[in-house]
Amino acid sequence: MATTITKTEKLIGKRIRRREDPRLITGTATYVDDMQLAGMHYASIVRSPHAAAKIRSIDIKAALAAPGVVAVFTGKDTEQVGPVPCGGSLPGLRVPHHHILATDRVYFVGHPVAVVVAADRYVARDAADLVEVDWEVLPAVADPEKALAPGAPPVHPQWPDNTAFTYHQEGGDIDKAFAEADVIVKQRIVSQRLVPVAMETRGVIADWRGADRALTLYTSTQVPHLVRTLVAGMLGLEENRMRVVAPEVGGGFGSKLNIYAEEALMGFVAMKINKPVKWIESRRENFLCTIHGRGHVDYFEVAAKKDGTILGIKLKLIQDLGSYHQLLTPVIPTLSVLMMPGLYRTQNIRADIVGVFTNCVPTDAYRGAGRPEATHGIERMVDILADELKMDPAEIRLKNFVQKEEFPFPTATGLMYDSGDYSAPLAKVLDLAGYQELRAEQAKAQAAGKLMGVGLCTYGEICGIGPSPATPAGGWESATVKIEPSGKVTVMTGSCHHGQGEETTFAMIAADELGIGIDDILVVRGDTAIVQYGIGTFGSRATAIGGTALYFALQEMKVKIKKFGAMLLESDDVTFEDGRVTCNKTGNSKPLAEIAGASYRAMKLPPNTEPGLNVTYFWEPPNFTFGFGAHFIVTDIDRDTGHIKIRRYIAVDDCGNILNPLIVDGQVHGGVAQGLGQALWEQAVYDDNGQLVTGEFMDYVMPRAHMMPWVESHHTITPSPVNPLGVKGVGEAGTIGASPALVNSVVDALSHLGVRHIDMPLTPEKIWKILQTAGKN
Repeated sequence: MATTITKTEKLIGKRIRRREDPRLITGTATYVDDMQLAGMHYASIVRSPHAAAKIRSIDIKAALAAPGVVAVFTGKDTEQVGPVPCGGSLPGLRVPHHHILATDRVYFVGHPVAVVVAADRYVARDAADLVEVDWEVLPAVADPEKALAPGAPPVHPQWPDNTAFTYHQEGGDIDKAFAEADVIVKQRIVSQRLVPVAMETRGVIADWRGADRALTLYTSTQVPHLVRTLVAGMLGLEENRMRVVAPEVGGGFGSKLNIYAEEALMGFVAMKINKPVKWIESRRENFLCTIHGRGHVDYFEVAAKKDGTILGIKLKLIQDLGSYHQLLTPVIPTLSVLMMPGLYRTQNIRADIVGVFTNCVPTDAYRGAGRPEATHGIERMVDILADELKMDPAEIRLKNFVQKEEFPFPTATGLMYDSGDYSAPLAKVLDLAGYQELRAEQAKAQAAGKLMGVGLCTYGEICGIGPSPATPAGGWESATVKIEPSGKVTVMTGSCHHGQGEETTFAMIAADELGIGIDDILVVRGDTAIVQYGIGTFGSRATAIGGTALYFALQEMKVKIKKFGAMLLESDDVTFEDGRVTCNKTGNSKPLAEIAGASYRAMKLPPNTEPGLNVTYFWEPPNFTFGFGAHFIVTDIDRDTGHIKIRRYIAVDDCGNILNPLIVDGQVHGGVAQGLGQALWEQAVYDDNGQLVTGEFMDYVMPRAHMMPWVESHHTITPSPVNPLGVKGVGEAGTIGASPALVNSVVDALSHLGVRHIDMPLTPEKIWKILQTAGKN
């Protein structure tokens, strides 16, 4: 239930409804495709139907002759446009030069080869079918392990094999740890490719004003300032002559944390035809051409003592990169390595990544970005170890946790965990579940031939991405607080929220600090012509870093308000509270509106103070923040159908201080839905020819509302010392905790039948097939 508030009541910690929701749920928000500009033209992109082929020739004559078509461009026309940028930098990294339109060959289905432009979108789409391409089809490879095999078809013939990079990281004495182990468990674990399928597909409008040499790009993105910097560079345009606007963004989940070929392509087209041009991605294009997530094949080994003490962890990670690099493609698997120890104190690790080119669309950041894969792996391995040692899964976790008095804790992978009490959420979730009673019930159910599973996951995640030296494009964030002459407040944030709720939480922060009503505050983001340079929203960073930048800007603003208030009250002994500056000696006070008006009228100014009330602050975090938690699932499995029913889902998350419990719960619930989607249903499947056979909703199963369990959401609170708000981050927590808890629960239900591990997704067919043979050998 939302909270009703009074003007000066503190808002932080209360369940305030999201201020952005009315326009979203009434359909009055403005997305890219809602925008109409005078003289708008429309683009349709011709894409490769083949995963690997040479382009012998492209015949555009019939398309150009179609009534209403104004232009057709091919790769020969766009050769001078810069390649799609890759922000990752690893030793020996092979980076293909990915043109915005293919020039001589294609390397994935959906690879753009031409663009048709018309005054009507349907004319453009029909004319795209008239472009004739003479192909020389080549062998393709879509499986990363097959791509590594000798003799595999080369995705990029300029290199002798499909290895894009190798990466090694080691900590402690891993050889000694394994030599001293009483038990070593090994498992191959797959984290399958997923399609992000945001509700709104990508879309771009480019508007070129030739007389001013000014390009405005409206694009559905999470990182508008980075789009401006990088697309301007691709087009050879001065950055200060380009404006990028992210209108309402209908979901991103990391898939819009990118610079796409179509963004530069629409800029190129608009500059050529001197008209605004719009391209809206179809859902089929979205499946084929927007980045995918995950794509891991992990080989884990865990060494332990017979009492359950984990001594060391080895990981060989094969990452399906796809056919070229998007902005962060090669970086994502390194995040998995950073978090491979999970919440456990072992100081001995060895990780080897092999990044592999395949004839598929690239993988990149998708909700959690490397951390769900790492957590799924280590949490499955801990359960496998517990089963091997005949220990309780909760007991073995408690034995290996980093203890609360050990923080800040240096990990074997080079991180510094900021704060934590890892046993608290586990103890809470076990208590809420009635763990011992469930185990007793499970024993009775098993005796009766029923399949009941109890599964848990304890996760940790890197949030607040992050310090600039650890990021490809800067890890700071910015905020501007501007108080108008009327006393109304505008907050401009470099974050670019698109569902995370910062339009509400940032207004709450400002309202509490300034002592004014939340309705007096406007939060603005996403327009590079209005908002100071910012990094964007991803990696659970918007509040931890963007909110902190806002907090510090407000502290500077309060100092300035007090100076003007003291001048008006002719006293240096003043306080600022509840939107008023008060003289402590006389009790006289001045409201914020009067102070703001006087600051702009500037009839008199405090010493060394400029007119107006305007503060900008850039904040560089000293460290990441690290959220953690425990998720718990009870499942029942139908022997006849393999159907998995989730009887209970309990989440206990610790994201530091909670600014708005309503928004935090919503973030957890959404994350859980995506995590269960991977665990139970979702999978991007390519055939041996590189064709995406799950390329539409008829074949790609997404969770619907009726498929979701009721999520019992609870919290522990361990403030982060990294920022003054004490927040950590929560946008990806549910996704990280859900899949291992679900798989652990199902394997637990089947373990007495000899089942040790099942790879996702756990479809009814897969479970049914296991039940036909389990326990019979």
